[in-house]
Amino acid sequence: MTAAARTFKGRGATVNPDGRYEAARHEAFDDGWGGDEAPSAPRAEVLRAEVLRTEVLPEAARSIITRNTSPDIAFDRSINPYRGCEHGCVYCFARPNHAYVGLSPGLDFETRLFTKPDAARLLERELAAPGYRPATIALGTATDPYQPIERTHRLTRQVLEVLARARHPVGIVTKSNLVTRDIDILSDMAEMGLVKVAMSVTTLDPALARRMEPRAPHPERRLDAIRQLTAAGIPVLVMVAPIIPSLNDHDIEAILARARDCGAMEARHVLLRLPLELDDLVGDWLSAHYPGKKRHVMSQVRQARGGKAYDAAFGRRMTGAGPYAELIAERMRLARKRLGYRETRVPLRTDLFVRPSRDGAQLSLL
Repeated sequence: MTAAARTFKGRGATVNPDGRYEAARHEAFDDGWGGDEAPSAPRAEVLRAEVLRTEVLPEAARSIITRNTSPDIAFDRSINPYRGCEHGCVYCFARPNHAYVGLSPGLDFETRLFTKPDAARLLERELAAPGYRPATIALGTATDPYQPIERTHRLTRQVLEVLARARHPVGIVTKSNLVTRDIDILSDMAEMGLVKVAMSVTTLDPALARRMEPRAPHPERRLDAIRQLTAAGIPVLVMVAPIIPSLNDHDIEAILARARDCGAMEARHVLLRLPLELDDLVGDWLSAHYPGKKRHVMSQVRQARGGKAYDAAFGRRMTGAGPYAELIAERMRLARKRLGYRETRVPLRTDLFVRPSRDGAQLSLL
């Protein structure tokens, strides 16, 4: 553990390192006097507080649909109504994105959040463009669309209202039972084959979940959300993600069994990804919470990533390669088969799309 690593109530990261684009760098140094100083960071004075407050600011976005050309994911466009995520999942692969706005991927990522208040208006404008062609939009790929601040800002619900009016397909990725609040919209969309929800269940162990994902809902709440969504006719995929060697990999079959009992139709997994600053962030977190397992966990991660902390190659970045990765993939395959999960994805329709009017008026009925 670095001299600056420590735990903060309700937060996942144990440090707040400088963003990689900052001109100045701060480095913690243990001079033998106990190492009780606040974490080195641009905001060290704020981090001295025992409880870190969440700060939310608006972001003036110019567009809301983000495009990608990645061949190993099932969508080419996504929407994230928020930047940063209060769930505080220490392993979140999106943490390094906070460096683009001059903030830390550590504690800043989960305490300094940004909303995109014009998300619904921008979406309606982009869907109304004459050249727009519908395809499934992934909602919540970088940060959770149902993180706690959604309760008051309701940006995700506003986005769903636009998509529902336009009869546009959407796939939602979340680890929050707050998604059940929007069953009224989602069930209507599901009847037309326009929506699917991917629920992330990382572990069934509440103690581990609290350390890894301090402000995400309890695992049982997520399983109950799967039950409620399924009962409303909304197809659900369970994501065992990320799988962290020696921490939650023993839970794979149990998670799949519980999720299947609750009605999940599909199951996928992602092996722990450690791009950029995440390598050190997760290493510091392991030092603080599981020091006896740190060397083994990081060794197995590197064995599955070609000897590196992360392999960004398409086709390997999600699942890794080598004996450990192959074992995990085989366990997933056998469990899916035994429990009766679908092997093919639930398709969503694009032929019902109704283009919004250019001036934001009521949708055409033709």
